[in-house]
Amino acid sequence: MPTSLQMAAGDPELAAVVRRARKLLHRRAMVAAAASVVPVPGLDWAVDAALLSRLIPQINTEFGLSAEQIDQMDPKKREQVQKAVGLVGSVLIGKLITRELVIRATQTVGLRLSTKQAAKYVPLAGQAIAATIGYATLRYLGEQHLRDCIRVVQQAQLRLPPPVASSAAKR
Repeated sequence: MPTSLQMAAGDPELAAVVRRARKLLHRRAMVAAAASVVPVPGLDWAVDAALLSRLIPQINTEFGLSAEQIDQMDPKKREQVQKAVGLVGSVLIGKLITRELVIRATQTVGLRLSTKQAAKYVPLAGQAIAATIGYATLRYLGEQHLRDCIRVVQQAQLRLPPPVASSAAKR
């Protein structure tokens, strides 16, 4: 399966959006890895859900696929985007992102999260494994979402918005 950057090859504007989104994703995944080391039951799950509930809307905004951006499109373009979202099967594009929605989306990696919980109670090596799994899990979910966004943009022939200049997008 191609990576998001490979999917965007040939479109410099789309590739730039992917690079910005991946930068956000990497930063959030590092925070997830740090939270995974702390041996407090459930803390890493809560942190992962909180990180994803902020990261997904930021990625959507980078691609012009936030609920607000889709609502502002002309009806014909909005319909094209909604059809593309339906074809891709994403539940995270163009929606208000809630904790419940994020938890439903993370069920695809439930085994990894359970392994992470168990591993972190093994001194030192277990915490390193938990941090690695925490990072990898968030990166996997984020990369999946990036690929979904790219497919929607390409199928709907959507024009990408200018780069987001807010300080929230740079964090």
